[in-house]
Amino acid sequence: MGSEPEVHPTSTPAPRRRASVVGVLGELLITCGVVALLFVAWQVWIGDAIASAQEHSAAEELAQSWAEPSAPPDDGTGPADGPEPTPVAPGDIPVLGAVSHGDQFGVMYVPRFGEQWKFRVASGITRKDILDQGFIGHYDDTPLPGAVGNTAYAAHRWTSGAPFDPIDRLVIGDAIVIETKEGWYTYRFRDFEYVQDTQIEVLLPVPQRPDVMSEGRYLTLTSCAPKFNMMERIIAYALFDEFTPRADGAPAALTEGVPT
Repeated sequence: MGSEPEVHPTSTPAPRRRASVVGVLGELLITCGVVALLFVAWQVWIGDAIASAQEHSAAEELAQSWAEPSAPPDDGTGPADGPEPTPVAPGDIPVLGAVSHGDQFGVMYVPRFGEQWKFRVASGITRKDILDQGFIGHYDDTPLPGAVGNTAYAAHRWTSGAPFDPIDRLVIGDAIVIETKEGWYTYRFRDFEYVQDTQIEVLLPVPQRPDVMSEGRYLTLTSCAPKFNMMERIIAYALFDEFTPRADGAPAALTEGVPT
């Protein structure tokens, strides 16, 4: 008996799916989301690391400029005329004269944050020309380092080098040191506080004490909290410990508790 020939069903190619407007829009949104995430990653990690390293180098250069005595003008007349600088008497705490907006008058060190952590301090807290440029900004209506009252500072916790990113790692007694051309002002961290951004009482001569006249020397650091929004502020308070004249060399506080 002969075998019947096998019959195979004719295969019909599946119709090609036509791209819909919704589908194209969805893919574009996904792509935009990925790009946004990459941008945030750059800002938070890579960009901040680069900006931070650049700022550390700039701060080192500024501090070095104070360490090297300026040479008198070489005009053939010998030593420059004029009074010699008045030496600082033991126990005296010199305070810088008036500074103008944007002046870079200090370098801040916090050994707890690592040996390389150092940032320039500039007068003013405006975003575009001070904070967004990686500086630690000094509230210009508060005293300068070493003066009686509350010397206060602000900086970013992310972007622009994120100077105050590690602010919440401070431990009671940690040194916060500000170097100026006069020498080093060492403050000791006391405690934290979280406040609304409208609570400017943290900048008072005695923080949060509007009816008390200051006889002490305080330091206040302010930044955003939580880290990625501006809903509240984290406040770090410190008390003055000592002044070290430039002639005496860098204080021991600069190497205390530096992570290895």
